[in-house]
Amino acid sequence: MATAVTNGIYVRAMPSYEPELSDPAAGRFVFKYVIIIRNLGSVPVKLMRRRWVIKDSLAAPRVVEGPGVVGETPEIQPRGHYVYNSRCDLRSGAGCMEGSYQMLRLHDGQTFTVRIPRFDLLYPWAAN
Repeated sequence: MATAVTNGIYVRAMPSYEPELSDPAAGRFVFKYVIIIRNLGSVPVKLMRRRWVIKDSLAAPRVVEGPGVVGETPEIQPRGHYVYNSRCDLRSGAGCMEGSYQMLRLHDGQTFTVRIPRFDLLYPWAAN
């Protein structure tokens, strides 16, 4: 589990290994992650874009960018939250992810960046 607060936005990442979707013998390790985003500020915000940097111990880093998350650009009210989950696959049993969200303040149209904290993606044997 990893947490960060940037510009009044709290982000918590909770990864887990998905054995039923993985095939370690074939070099396929799938990880699920749950993200909780809380608006600790006093104005509503909208999540506009995401940028992930995915590092895998057996592959070059990947950058994934695009609009919103899981097909949505959610608005988060003051003291409100948004939760989503997604997956990532690696060639190895050890890697990590980190990144950023671009948010829009709905009251003045200003955009700002929110850090997504680094979190490890570890096959159970790699965690020991």
